[in-house]
Amino acid sequence: MKYHSRFTDKLLAERLKSSGAVLIEGSKGCGKTETAKQQSAEVVRFDADKQVQIKMEVDPKTVLTGKTPLLLDEWQEYPQIWNYVRREVDERKLKGQFILTGSATPDDTARRHSGAGRFSVIKMHPMSFFEKGWSSGEVSLAALMRGESPASEDVKFELGELAEKLTIGGWPGLISAGAAEGLRFVSDYMSLIAEVDLSKVSEKRRDPYKVTRLLQSLARNISTEVSITALSKDTGGSDSDLDNETTAEYLSALERLMATDNLPAWNTHIRSAAQLRKSPKRHFADPSMAVAALGLSIDKLLADLNYFGLLFESLVIRDLKIYAAVNDGKVFHYRDSRDFEVDAVVEYPDGTWGAFEIKLGIGAVDAAAENLLKFASKIDTDKTKAPSALTVITGNGFAYKRTDGVNVVPLAVLSI
Repeated sequence: MKYHSRFTDKLLAERLKSSGAVLIEGSKGCGKTETAKQQSAEVVRFDADKQVQIKMEVDPKTVLTGKTPLLLDEWQEYPQIWNYVRREVDERKLKGQFILTGSATPDDTARRHSGAGRFSVIKMHPMSFFEKGWSSGEVSLAALMRGESPASEDVKFELGELAEKLTIGGWPGLISAGAAEGLRFVSDYMSLIAEVDLSKVSEKRRDPYKVTRLLQSLARNISTEVSITALSKDTGGSDSDLDNETTAEYLSALERLMATDNLPAWNTHIRSAAQLRKSPKRHFADPSMAVAALGLSIDKLLADLNYFGLLFESLVIRDLKIYAAVNDGKVFHYRDSRDFEVDAVVEYPDGTWGAFEIKLGIGAVDAAAENLLKFASKIDTDKTKAPSALTVITGNGFAYKRTDGVNVVPLAVLSI
């Protein structure tokens, strides 16, 4: 199968020049191995090569003797290899020796020694709209963050077409797939999480029925700050609520599988007396997972535009994370104790930041722009930089800057 370039390609090349080992983490199926293979000289498959098991039992160091950069695929199957890689990097004192890829994070006991100064970590997501060829890339996120005005041709996605792309998701294995094939793929993916993967990463048997109910509850509450208590009530079913501690363990296991990818709250200085809320917004690694968890169809999405809007928000958040990461940016959400909120805040290491509202329909642009301007007025610019950009991301229309200074940008023209 033809390899489709990823923004992670550039990040990996840069990190191999500056670090002895690079760890690529991301959900199963997001393309980590194929991306790593493009820049590795040799591959060790920890999940499929029986010789690896023998070597790990006899002398783990022999696993690391291949040509460099040596790809250690699904390294978490033998988490003790982490310390051997760390020592080998110390001894060789060379850059670009190892690439580690994994779709699950071992528990903390597996990483007894820090990789600080030896490992560089890249978080990889499923493919963005641009990487899948669904965005023209006419508008650059980095340019928006520099305060430049956007411009683009008109985007005329029908809602049904957008629903289809959301259902297929950003999975590299579905490059040429239609909605039906995509839904089958992701439905099987979610079943595997419930029936096998969560128990495996937890190292104890988890009830697939309850895991499925938790995934469905997360799907219903996507792009919200739903509490663990509410998730526990949903997951327990009609018999009884699941206790919060057990639900928290399930959620932790999903995070270790990188099946969920929550959006943290932004902490900043505001003039208002309102207190900042710190709960993350709940998201899957890809919004197609929510569609599959609930067994939705394109017709059902079109019949519930409010929920469709929440899925579109999650889709945009995924892409903002991918585009921002190219320049070491991070993405947050904002909400205060008076329930004033902004969908996304992108922040770069130098403190440059921009605020984003996400609206499926262009009819909501005026209200979204007003919200962004109100948010900007709340910021204490004596302690925090003023925003470099205020932007409404839409599902349709064209990119432009309004007379009030707020940008309007369709997702299908956005890139890095």
